Amino acid sequence: MQELRERPTVRVLLFDPGHRLLLMKGRLTHAPDAPSWWFTVGGGMEAGETVEEAARREIAEESGFHDIRLGPVVWQREGIGQLSDGERVMFRERYLVAHCHGGEPVRDGWEPHEIALVDDLRWWDLEEMRSSTERMFPKGLAGLLPVIIAGQYPDEPLVLEWA
Repeated sequence: MQELRERPTVRVLLFDPGHRLLLMKGRLTHAPDAPSWWFTVGGGMEAGETVEEAARREIAEESGFHDIRLGPVVWQREGIGQLSDGERVMFRERYLVAHCHGGEPVRDGWEPHEIALVDDLRWWDLEEMRSSTERMFPKGLAGLLPVIIAGQYPDEPLVLEWA
C-alpha cells in the first residue's frame, strides 16, 4: 500500500466582536451532488509557513479580513481525506483561535476550486449552531466552543476525532 502524502492544514476559529464564528458551507468538487456541510476558514499550509502565517494568509484569502488578532492552537485532528483534485492525503489539522473586527466577508482572494467548493460564507452565533440541523465540522463543534468563547484555552491542543 502506498504511503499517503501529508497535508499540514490550518483551520481558524475566526470570531467577530459578538463571538460569532465565521463558517463556510461547501461540498467536494469531485462529488458535487453530495450533501454540503459547514466548516471553519482555513486550508493547506505552504512550504516554510508557520501555523500563524498560514492562518493570516487563509483568513485574508477566504474572508478579506487583514486586521486579525491570533490566539493559540486549541485543537488538532488528523485523518485521511480527499483534495479537490481527487488525491487522497493524510490531513494534519490544527485549529487556531483568531479575532477580527467582523463585518461582511469578501471572496476576492478565492481560487477556482474554492469558488467551485464553497456555496456560502457567514457568521454563526452559538445558539444558531446549537439549534441547526445542518452538518458542521469538526464533529461536535457547537459543544466545543463555549470554553473557547470564554477564553479558556487548553494547555495542550485537544485531539478531536476525524469522523
